[in-house]
Amino acid sequence: MTSRGPEKRVRKAPAERRSEMVTAAARIGLTEGLECVTLRRVADELGVRPGLVGHYFPAADRLVAEAFTSATMAELDSLLPELPELPELPADPGPGGAVRALRRLFSLTSSADFDDVSRLWLNARHLARYRPVLREHVVEQDLLWCRRIERVVAAGVAAGDFRCADPWAAAVRIHVAIDGTSAYVNTGVGHRAAPIADMARTFAEAELGLASGALAPR
Repeated sequence: MTSRGPEKRVRKAPAERRSEMVTAAARIGLTEGLECVTLRRVADELGVRPGLVGHYFPAADRLVAEAFTSATMAELDSLLPELPELPELPADPGPGGAVRALRRLFSLTSSADFDDVSRLWLNARHLARYRPVLREHVVEQDLLWCRRIERVVAAGVAAGDFRCADPWAAAVRIHVAIDGTSAYVNTGVGHRAAPIADMARTFAEAELGLASGALAPR
């Protein structure tokens, strides 16, 4: 009989390997916290040597920042995709499309499914005080959130659904309201009951000239 030697490892393309590392780091950041994203921890997760991770990320802070962006970008694309990709809000939305998009957004962000990302944002805002690279990524993601919301608000104004003189300012304030309420994610479910749970939604309704409950889940 002939014996078989160890199977030859498949050499992954650099872009694929790097993406794999960022994805693993994002998973660790979401479940354990960004402080746990280290070269060794990511290497253990992937079953590779820490030196390989260090080859792609000589500075761990860069890996932490990209992990944050990967996780939060995936969540933003899920919660409020770009207009042409959003079933509730096509590229040229008719009446009610923007309302349905925001109703969906608030329904998702107020659910427990959003808790891990809320904790990640809270974690990143704290660490950004000490980590300049992470701070740049947090600021960039803040702006992306505001731009996505602004486009929906502007579409709603154009369709006659919203009354708003400055969609950008409204988007910033709505984003801050969502972020502010999610900051209580670590205080326990009892402390996040109404009216806190509904604060971002009711604020958005007032900001956009909607009746109370217009953005509540249907």
